[in-house]
Amino acid sequence: MTTISNAGFVLETLRRRNLNPMFKIIPLFTLQLLLIAPAFGQNAWEFRTEKEGIRIYTSEVPNSKIRAVKVDFNVKTTLSALVAVVMDIKACPEWLYHTKSCTIIKQVSPQEVYYYSEISLPWPAENRDFVDHLTVKQDPETKVVTINGPAIKGMVPLKKDIVRVADSKSKWMITPLANGELAVEYTLHVDPGGGLPAWLVNLFAAQGPLAITRSLQLQVQKPAYRNIALAYIKD
Repeated sequence: MTTISNAGFVLETLRRRNLNPMFKIIPLFTLQLLLIAPAFGQNAWEFRTEKEGIRIYTSEVPNSKIRAVKVDFNVKTTLSALVAVVMDIKACPEWLYHTKSCTIIKQVSPQEVYYYSEISLPWPAENRDFVDHLTVKQDPETKVVTINGPAIKGMVPLKKDIVRVADSKSKWMITPLANGELAVEYTLHVDPGGGLPAWLVNLFAAQGPLAITRSLQLQVQKPAYRNIALAYIKD
């Protein structure tokens, strides 16, 4: 499958499948980047596209019609700053595309938190929500930071007219480089549910990561994070 970058191709594909080409529902598929869980290290990753130094790959997942996504990019910042951005739950709507709200349910420690989030989607799609369990670990020798965040069941009752995302696996792997940059690898597999066709979810799987990654790179440069030092992270 070639890189999805031509709007004409997308429109034609939608027409052939007798679906209305409503691009206003595209943000739904960027939900795959909003859920910050096990790595997909054994998958055969297929390169999709590269733009502004952001590389996107996808991979088949056993027993699922939805493909996993991997994003690779480098960013000039510190480990503490990047981890602080990801773990700053209340500020997530500032950079996570179409995130309506993020609310902490339980703060276990600075490195572990449960939170609830609702993703705002245009009509006719229903909003999605999920409960996520974020944990941060760092290898004391390599300084590589891993952030896992699977969606979990329970803790927040199901809500009317909102589709609960129950199947989500994702992982951040952040590696410090000798030049002062960080090599970031983000892998995820999300089934947004609600009866959306898998081919349409996969069609836009490489679109959302670009927007989210750009926003993250800007967010990490804000004064609140730029010079931060986290006690549980060794920079």
